[in-house]
Amino acid sequence: MIKNDLFLRALNNETVERPPVWMMRQAGRYLPEFRALRDKYDFFTRCETPELAAEITVQPIRIVKPDAAILFSDILVVPRAMGIHVELKDNLGPQIPNPIRSMEQINQVIVPNIEETLGYVMDAVKLTKEMLNNEVPLIGFAGSPWTIFCYVVEGKGSKSFDTAKGFCFSNPIEAHTLLQKITDTTILYLKEKVKAGCNAIQIFDSWGGMLSPVDYQEFSWKYINQIVEALADMTKVIVFGKGCWFALNEMSKSKASALGVDWTCSPQNARYLTGGNITLQGNFDPSRLLSPIPTIKKMVHEMIDEFGKDKYIVNLGHGILPNIPVDHAKAFIEAVKEYRK
Repeated sequence: MIKNDLFLRALNNETVERPPVWMMRQAGRYLPEFRALRDKYDFFTRCETPELAAEITVQPIRIVKPDAAILFSDILVVPRAMGIHVELKDNLGPQIPNPIRSMEQINQVIVPNIEETLGYVMDAVKLTKEMLNNEVPLIGFAGSPWTIFCYVVEGKGSKSFDTAKGFCFSNPIEAHTLLQKITDTTILYLKEKVKAGCNAIQIFDSWGGMLSPVDYQEFSWKYINQIVEALADMTKVIVFGKGCWFALNEMSKSKASALGVDWTCSPQNARYLTGGNITLQGNFDPSRLLSPIPTIKKMVHEMIDEFGKDKYIVNLGHGILPNIPVDHAKAFIEAVKEYRK
């Protein structure tokens, strides 16, 4: 049994003495211990070496002590497994040298054998579980099909993903064919992660907010919902759509166990849009961790008061920034642990 199961209890809608807390990208660049490994090994070496991935996953559990671990990996391991060449260089972001722009290319994209192509992730899960020694739950994750699609069609990161969006609108049959392949692969991948030992799954829809509400339903949510439906009987699924407050009502009717909220949506609005019945996660502005420590603690307590301590997981509204002092990250976690109502 997991010794600190607060995170899982919150996902079960149980009454808790305080909400659980973890941070998106908590295994990351703000930690000197992470930077030391980054300087020695390139990005995909860290992802593909189970010992390194497990060590990076466990670092924040030792240092900042959140209530859950999230496996160190990347959303782009999925398209790589599908035969799409992806490069990732620190400070440059993802680069896809041959972006997908035709049905001929889409036909060459495979739905892979997960054990053969992503077995190293399952090995990392198992090793991480051993290292965690049942202290806290382990979260596995994947990017949403739309977010993966954005990268492999655009060819790189973007402020607007106009090329990816344009491809959807001018070639909808091709776009849906690729989105479905990504969805099928993601379902197989996440099922294996759960079998390997992940206690919950989060789907990151980082670029969902680029779409209008109508286009979001067609090109993103219907594929995310396939994943939720496929996994709901196996594990708890959290859906986080950045900039997707407009879809919270629709999402709340799904089998997702929790919904992530970014800092642009107030706790009151998030509760209103979701009907008050589903666990919410979020939504501290990551930049706010640059505030003085007393301010961070005060704002965290106010945030919990606004969301309510039950059906709530404290988190940031997006990933922690690389320039956040470790003491400020610790203060964020400690503020939640000190909360009493």
